[in-house]
Formats: sequence, structure tokens, C-alpha cells
Amino acid sequence: MASLAKLLFVTLLASSLLASPGSAQLSPTFYSTSCPNLLTIVRNAMTQAVNNEARMAASILRLFFHDCFVNGCDASILLDDTATFTGEKNAGPNRNSARGYEVIDAIKTRVEAACNATVSCADILALAARDGVVLVGGQSWTVPLGRRDARTASQSAANAQIPAPTSSLATLVTMFSNKGLNARDLTALSGAHTIGQARCVTFRGRIYNDTNIDPAFATTRRANCPATGGDANLAPMDTTPARFDNDYYRGLVARRGLFHSDQELFNGGSQDAAVRGYSNNAASFLGDFAAAMVRMGNISPLTGTNGEVRRNCRRIN
Repeated sequence: MASLAKLLFVTLLASSLLASPGSAQLSPTFYSTSCPNLLTIVRNAMTQAVNNEARMAASILRLFFHDCFVNGCDASILLDDTATFTGEKNAGPNRNSARGYEVIDAIKTRVEAACNATVSCADILALAARDGVVLVGGQSWTVPLGRRDARTASQSAANAQIPAPTSSLATLVTMFSNKGLNARDLTALSGAHTIGQARCVTFRGRIYNDTNIDPAFATTRRANCPATGGDANLAPMDTTPARFDNDYYRGLVARRGLFHSDQELFNGGSQDAAVRGYSNNAASFLGDFAAAMVRMGNISPLTGTNGEVRRNCRRIN
């Protein structure tokens, strides 16, 4: 009953957010007539992808985050570079690390076969991110739909607006605030790091230079992340990287955050209480994460006649 109540709460929250100016035309039932099997198609494809590689849930979730933080949730991150167009895939935060594009391509192919030129890549990515989280143990949420796809992208905005793993708490709070998200949203959404892997280059400074780190944890991570070289070597984000749970927060309390930016959430600052609360109450985290994902998904969507519905997520029509 508790989980049902939480789902109903998140559903109601999603509905209430539809009244906000930035998402006035988004609705969970946007495709109920034009593509009635959409949710099933996306869920089945994501089930296959996550069964093939559990890490893909984290990769798709990260794609959605990196999409929404650059000029809104408009699938701009999916556009390939061309001789005359520079997209976001080779921006610093995405180059050699953003992954899962082929999964979105596969879903788009299936969706086009069922209802062509109808469903945006932006909405497919939003649904796929939700389904990935649920498939590895997270709480579901209702995804408002009706986003359209950007015809442009911005590598410079991607470089400037996606938080770095070296960010301070003050920087993180400001960057999330710039997107209409508060500090609690920041701390809840950072829990996305309860799944997935990270490259050595992103946490090397943390394990060799930071002092607010458990020494045994630093030693363990250094074994596969040398001071020089091995940039692409992977480490799990927490001790259960294929399970969406609150272990990430327990790690922060134990000073075992993998990124400098992670540990900033529990370092004598404003978010210590929230982190400790999530570390002790998984249900609280899962509910807050689901609600914050709805808010993040409502960042500056293109609706109505703005943008387009791409036939191929990698290029404009």
C-alpha cells in the first residue's frame, strides 16, 4: 500500500506540474490515441537492453540528465556531428563517456514502425530513463509527454551547464537552481549515482588529493586508477551498481563518495541532513527521486509547433 500511495502521489505531482508555464502542453496521455502502445514498446526494448547489460539503465539515465541540462529536454544530445553541424556528443562531459545512443535508436525504430512521425526522440528518452530506473529496482513515476525535438544543439552550453564531478556544493546548488531545481532536488537526483560505473579520469583527483575520504576506500580505488594512465578504467559508483537503492548515501556518510561532487553533499554543509535521511530511509529517497525526475523532465520543453518530431534521432529531418 505504501508503494502504491507513493506512486499516486508522484502521479498527482506530475499532473500538478502540467499547470506550470514551462510544461503547459505536456500530458501523460499525449500519445494515448496517436501511439497507444508506446509505453509497452519502450518498456520492452529497455527490458531487453538492461537484461543485456545492467549498466545501460545508468547510461540512459545519464543521457536524459545531460540532455535536460542543456537548453531543456529536447533530445539535442542525440544529434550527430556533421561537416556543417557541431552537436553535444563531443562536449567535455559527453565525449568518450555518454553512451546508450544505439539503444535509443533501436527504440525509435520500433516506435516508428508502430506509429511513424508521431513520437519525439525527447519523449522516448524520458520514458527510457524512467523504465531503466524501474528495471533495476527504482520507484516508477508518471512521465508527462508531448516534448518535441530540437533542430539545434550547443556544444558550448553542454560544456558550461552540465555539472562537473569536481564541482563544489555551492556550484552544484547554483547550477541546479539555474534549471529551476532546488537543493533538495540536487541531493535526490544525485542519487542517480547509485547505479553505473565511472571512468578513472573523473575521480582521480578525489582518490589522490581529497582528505575527506575513507583511506581504505581510496586505496581500493587507486588499485584500478593509477595516478597517471588508465583514464578509461571503470569503478562502480557505489557497492551495488546494478541496483537502484540508497547505498550511494550510505557511502557518502562513510566518506566513500566516488566523485568530489558526490562527497560535497555530505561534508559539513547544507545537505548533510538530507543525505543522512536518505541513508536511513530508502523509501524517502526513492519517492523524492521520482518526484525530482518529473521536475527535471519539465525543464524548457519544446511543445506545440516548436521544434520537430525527428524520424531519426541522430539528425534533423
